[in-house]
Amino acid sequence: MKSIIAEELVKTYDKGKVRALDSLNLDVEEGTVLGILGPNGAGKTTTVRILSTLLRPDSGRATVAGIDVIKYPEKVREVIGLSGQYAAVDEILTGYDNLVMFGELYHLGKKNAVVRANELLERFSLSEAAKRPIKTYSGGMRRRLDLAASLIVKPKILFLDEPTTGLDPRGRQEMWGVIEELVKDGVTLLLTTQYLEEADQLADEIAVIDTGKVIARGTSDVLKKQVGGERLEVVVEANNVAKTTEIIAQITGVTPKVDEGLRQISAPVSTGATALFEVLKSLDSAGIHPLDIGLKRPSLDDVFLSLTGHAAEAKEEAK
Repeated sequence: MKSIIAEELVKTYDKGKVRALDSLNLDVEEGTVLGILGPNGAGKTTTVRILSTLLRPDSGRATVAGIDVIKYPEKVREVIGLSGQYAAVDEILTGYDNLVMFGELYHLGKKNAVVRANELLERFSLSEAAKRPIKTYSGGMRRRLDLAASLIVKPKILFLDEPTTGLDPRGRQEMWGVIEELVKDGVTLLLTTQYLEEADQLADEIAVIDTGKVIARGTSDVLKKQVGGERLEVVVEANNVAKTTEIIAQITGVTPKVDEGLRQISAPVSTGATALFEVLKSLDSAGIHPLDIGLKRPSLDDVFLSLTGHAAEAKEEAK
C-alpha cells in the first residue's frame, strides 16, 4: 500500500520564473523509508511542504495516507509528523514545557500531554535536561527535541526535512540512531537530505532529485550499479606512471584514467580481486612497488555526479 503519492507536482515562484518542482512524481510504500537526495535548490523542501499541507502546488495532485492534501489538509495533519531543517521549539521554555505545549496544541488535554511529553523525553534521552531552557541545549539536543515534538500524536507518516543539518558527526550519528528506532516501530518516513551517506544509511529506497524532478530512483546498491562496477586504483612514483598505465591497460582492456598530480591510475574492472592480483604480479615483475593499490566500489557521490554532472553542493532553494 502506498502511504504517500505525488503525481505531476508543479510549483513555481517569482511569477513563474523559478520552477521549484517540474512535474515531480514519487510514492512511498507503507512502513518504508524513502530518501530524497539532492542539493538545496533541487526541490526537496518544496516537496515536503506540499505533502505536509504547508504549501499548495500550482498543479498536480498528492495524497498522504489516502487523503488528498489539497482538498482535506486538516485531515492530513491528523496523521503526519513534520520536522523541518531548523528546530521549531521555543528557546525560552524548557524541553518539558515545549512538549506539553505541543501536546495541548494537538488537543491531547493537559494530563495526556504531560504523559506523552515524559514518554518522549525518556525515549530521546532528554529526561535529565527536561527542566532546562532550550537555549542551553546543544544542537543535537535541539534536533532530538524537535523530532520528539513531531511525534506527539504518534503519527503514521513522518516527514524529516534535512534532520541533521548543522550537526557535528557525533550528533548526526545520534540522530541516525533515533530515526532507525522510529522505523523499527513501523513509521512510514520520507527523509530529505543532501548528505549522501545519510541516504545510504537510512533509506530503503532513494529518489535523486535535480531541478525539480526525480531523475533516478532505486536502492542504494541499484543506483551504484548504474555508475558501473568496481574500479582499480593504483598510486605510484611519478617515474612509474607511464609503465603502470600500460600494464593496467593490458590487463583490463580499457584505457585507464590518469591523474598526474596524484600519480594515480584507475580503470573499471569486471573481475575484481583477480584483476587486482594480476596487476600486482605484473607490477612486481616490472620492479614497480605501488604506494597504494585497491578496489573501490562506486559511492552515492559517484552516482550523483554521474546523474547530474555536478556534486551535491548547497544552493539556495526558493522559499
